[in-house]
Amino acid sequence: MQAGRLKAAVALAAAAALAVGASGCAKSERDDAGGGAKTGGTFVFAGAGDPKNFDPIFNDDGESFRPIRQMYDTLIQNKPGTADLQGALAESWEHDADGKVWTFKLRKGVKFHDGTPFNAAAVCFNFDRWFNMKGAAAQSQMIYYSDVFGGFAKNEAEGVGQPVYNKCEAKDDGTAVVTMNQYKGAFPGAFALTALSIASPEALKKYDADAVKQNGDSFEYSAFANEHPVGTGPFSFGGWDKAKGEITLNRNPDYWGDKAKVDKLVIKVIKDENTRKQELRAGTVQGIDFPAPADRKALSGEGFQVLDRPAFNILYLGFNQKNPKLKDLRVRQAIAYALNRQQLVQTKGPGGTKVADEFMPDTVLGYASDVQKYDYNPEKAKQLLKDAGVQNLTLNFYYPTDVSRPYMPNPQEIFTVLANDLQAVGIKVNGVARPWNGGYKDDVQQFGKQDLHILGWTGDYNDPGNFVGTFFGRGKVEFGDQAMTEMFDAITKADGTVDEAGKKAAWEQVNRDIAAKWLPAVPIWHAPPAIVVTKDVKGLVASPLTDERFNTVSVG
Repeated sequence: MQAGRLKAAVALAAAAALAVGASGCAKSERDDAGGGAKTGGTFVFAGAGDPKNFDPIFNDDGESFRPIRQMYDTLIQNKPGTADLQGALAESWEHDADGKVWTFKLRKGVKFHDGTPFNAAAVCFNFDRWFNMKGAAAQSQMIYYSDVFGGFAKNEAEGVGQPVYNKCEAKDDGTAVVTMNQYKGAFPGAFALTALSIASPEALKKYDADAVKQNGDSFEYSAFANEHPVGTGPFSFGGWDKAKGEITLNRNPDYWGDKAKVDKLVIKVIKDENTRKQELRAGTVQGIDFPAPADRKALSGEGFQVLDRPAFNILYLGFNQKNPKLKDLRVRQAIAYALNRQQLVQTKGPGGTKVADEFMPDTVLGYASDVQKYDYNPEKAKQLLKDAGVQNLTLNFYYPTDVSRPYMPNPQEIFTVLANDLQAVGIKVNGVARPWNGGYKDDVQQFGKQDLHILGWTGDYNDPGNFVGTFFGRGKVEFGDQAMTEMFDAITKADGTVDEAGKKAAWEQVNRDIAAKWLPAVPIWHAPPAIVVTKDVKGLVASPLTDERFNTVSVG
């Protein structure tokens, strides 16, 4: 992983985050350990949308990962406030010369919330569970796993590839050896993915975790996923009151690491950004995420702590080439030229937002400064549509409701601006608004109902495969791009290049070709998201990856 290139970008933000109660950040100390920070009580944080469930492997969105990362641990995790790696459930790791065999030395004395031991057998149970998952419904929901590991023991879902994973061996209780079929640039960074958190094997079996059922356009998950999630994290599951929109997590007194300072963590789902702000001001919540860009200065002036994160993300407009007219590159290019992205940045983006020319930030290895640009040019857009013989083009443009994302603070406003740009060049737009979880994401990513959609990504680790490879490394229903095998092959080759100079050159060429030859989507912007807490909150470390852990937080 090329973490060094991101260090400069996150250093300032990390320093600001660390300033939020220095006594609470550097070391987690409860009163009974002699620390001075106030402990106990409840920290209430306003989530921006509903979680899908609490089984890590079946999730890929931040609102689900927010509670999940409090309850579970990964083998490796990101050092707070950075994209650097540090040990978690694994104290150390190493790989062979080919980068195919990974040996993890595991932390001793760790227990799951149900009292069962964490050991190498538990690690291998999880890896084997993922690899041997059965059923198209379950496999289709394992988006991160498919992006990283390619495929399964028996592929049943659409769009999965050949498996990268081979086997996991428990050499002894403290040593797990994971063998891959091929080198992949995602590792070791991907071992820190929240989706690859380690769950209790006993709980997974007891609560039938693999039972995923599809009913029409919706999915049903197990008792483990909804009612009995069991990990090793600093908080354990206390309940999910869907009627009140509250997820309650309780302090785990036996946590192996820095124990939580508060006794209880409540994630209160408040989908409307203005309502989140009002509750913050009223004191009914102590923290909110993704404040409206126009509110940041005012909140800071009122005494709230506004922590900006670096823009390690991307917002894009996706094409679904299932629509035959969108298979024509000229039509996709016309749409790109029709978008006044600079105006969108200036009117709707947070301070520091930049127009994106590629699908990853410029701090990531393989960013190419000479890609084809699509500056605003409505006349060129009209000419390209004419050249393609496309008249009276009507497109169904999907956008999400009931959510704010780090890269997309107000989806409806962004949709409105982009739709107006398209209509100005003669494209008729039918806007389709769908709720984030249980609607929008399934319609777009599982069923491909849309012609156009807005979506995005916050990086999980500093590697081009986590951005470009995740989006375009295999055919996806989201883009209807299953025929773009040249693109898939180029990405696979770049991702499998071991030599760093060769890897850099290969990814740079991939980025050039995505812009000029393939254009499966249009990059829109990189936007720095903020997180806001009340002045009595101490110990919160803002993450460039939106990977905040709340065990360091105290209130009062």
